[in-house]
Amino acid sequence: MRFTYQARTPEGELRQGLVEAPTIEIAISSLQRKNLIIISVLPEEEKHGAFGHPLSLFEHVSTKEIVILSRQMATLFQAKVPVVESLKIIAEETDNYLLKKELSEVLDDIEGGSSMSQSMARHPNIFSSFYVNMVRSGEESGKLDEVFGYLADYLERSYELISKARNAMIYPAFVLVAFVVVVSLMLILVIPNLATILEETGQEVPFFTSIVLGASKFLQQFWFLVLIFIAFFGTFVWRYIQTQAGRTALHKFELAIPLVGELYRKLYMSRIADNIQTLTSGGIPVIRALEITSDVVGSEVYRAIILDSIEAVKAGSTISGAFSRYAEIPPLMTQMIRIGEETGRLDQILKSLAGFYRKEVDSLVDNLVNLIEPLMILVLGVGIGGLVAAILVPLYNITASIK
Repeated sequence: MRFTYQARTPEGELRQGLVEAPTIEIAISSLQRKNLIIISVLPEEEKHGAFGHPLSLFEHVSTKEIVILSRQMATLFQAKVPVVESLKIIAEETDNYLLKKELSEVLDDIEGGSSMSQSMARHPNIFSSFYVNMVRSGEESGKLDEVFGYLADYLERSYELISKARNAMIYPAFVLVAFVVVVSLMLILVIPNLATILEETGQEVPFFTSIVLGASKFLQQFWFLVLIFIAFFGTFVWRYIQTQAGRTALHKFELAIPLVGELYRKLYMSRIADNIQTLTSGGIPVIRALEITSDVVGSEVYRAIILDSIEAVKAGSTISGAFSRYAEIPPLMTQMIRIGEETGRLDQILKSLAGFYRKEVDSLVDNLVNLIEPLMILVLGVGIGGLVAAILVPLYNITASIK
């Protein structure tokens, strides 16, 4: 159970935050052991009203906020500011209630005797296993400032890369949605009026025109069934991709799409190389680095490949040898890793690979944007033009016959 508290230090400084304990008495005892003068201890409200803190449903800590947090921690540690003071400063400055609350809990755990990595591990919704293991490595090596610098750099690169790939998909998605909305409105509102004119003339209409008129009548009469079907289908797809099989099928489909699949493949290659390089630079053993990378790579296809490769490496194989068995891993990557293993420069090779694939992703995104824009305009023009032609051609024939 969690309790919110307000207390003062022996010096009079006001402190507030959260403490976990089975009962309120144990929570009070825990706070008193920290030499705090208690003002109030109350059970934490699980949900908040419209005039309190945001509901947990809407609470979220973005990747950008974690990037800023890591950069601030690196700066404060480089300035030799103690861990507790650093967390206090960052918690006070953040405007995100959830992040402030989680940092307060981390701070309480550290003051209670836990290490920073142990405290962060209790908040997996904020700090990933990748993040926690990097912090643990920094604690063990005494290089927390360098580790947080690595983390900030890595998260910035990852955030920028994912943002570019995501932004490249926004434009075609928007155009397709606009196309569907425009066509639906025309079928429901415009075409029925024109269909009345065609029916009154009694003339035979072309086959394509009859299809359009039939679709228009169906939407007019059964639009609610279409909406129900879309809702059920969307719910089914969403629930399916929450399963292991669904996620695997989705990620396989992503890689199979022309051009887009190549973008995702290079994105994952960059992430794999960057993750392993960052982790090994922070002192994480190779096997553990591969395990963490499998958790954060973001693709079930590559997660399975990395997990299989871990078993091969444990059996005595090299990373390059294990990766070379899979067509999803480009030969360039396996050959470069092999060179790094043979020369003892794996860290530098992985860093070069990550940079190379980041540039490849940038280039592919630019090419996709340049290609998609005219392609979407063409698709939209042909679709709307074909729909209009299906009605205007019979009308033109009517006017021609009248003359």
